[in-house]
Amino acid sequence: MNKYVERLYNGIIKENPTFILMLGMCPTLAVTTSAVNGAGMGFTTTAVLALSNLLIAALRKIIPDKVRMPSYIVVVASLVTILQLLLEAYIPSLNKSLGIYIPLIVVNCIIFGRAESYAAKNPVLLSTFDGIGMGIGFTISLTIIGAFREFLGNGTIFSKGVMPDSFEPMKIFVLAPGAFFVLALLAALQNKLRLKSATNGSVPNASIGCGGDCSHCGGNISVANHEKINDANTIAKKNNKNKED
Repeated sequence: MNKYVERLYNGIIKENPTFILMLGMCPTLAVTTSAVNGAGMGFTTTAVLALSNLLIAALRKIIPDKVRMPSYIVVVASLVTILQLLLEAYIPSLNKSLGIYIPLIVVNCIIFGRAESYAAKNPVLLSTFDGIGMGIGFTISLTIIGAFREFLGNGTIFSKGVMPDSFEPMKIFVLAPGAFFVLALLAALQNKLRLKSATNGSVPNASIGCGGDCSHCGGNISVANHEKINDANTIAKKNNKNKED
């Protein structure tokens, strides 16, 4: 697979930020009251993701390691400010609908996650495609969730009526609790089908005390060292027990 296509595939399917990584839950829960809102939030986040990845990749050899996170914040905040001004000028209805969640793109964990894990370590073009792929995946996810909630809560999709007049909308799905219901159903379905996701417990437990997930260990201790530590703890417990006896 072409490496640029692979970056798009990675963001849309393999590491979808919503359905697989379960990131960006704040906008996912808050703005997906309709398909239009979901798509609008997704496209705005995609623009920031692609441009921030591009700029951070271009500046990765210039930005000192000690101030990389503040530098990322400056880059992302500048892009979000420009984006919000453009929305106010040309799409005021979407800007009003999304409200405070446009400025909150600045602290979206998807953007900083891609900046730190990919853009800061890879060339400009690849990083840009990575941002586009993650953004498209995020957009698709939010649009699907928004369409589902809108359909059940209003009987419409993209503000177009699709149900007969006899349909009784379940208004709770366009309210705050509806977002949690949809997310819970999604997580339950993924777990039932054993699909890859952050909630399905796909990391196997090892026989060592910590479970063996060394890639997420704060001390970066190897499995061998974990086993040595556990063996030492076992011996110490036995010695203490013998002394008590």
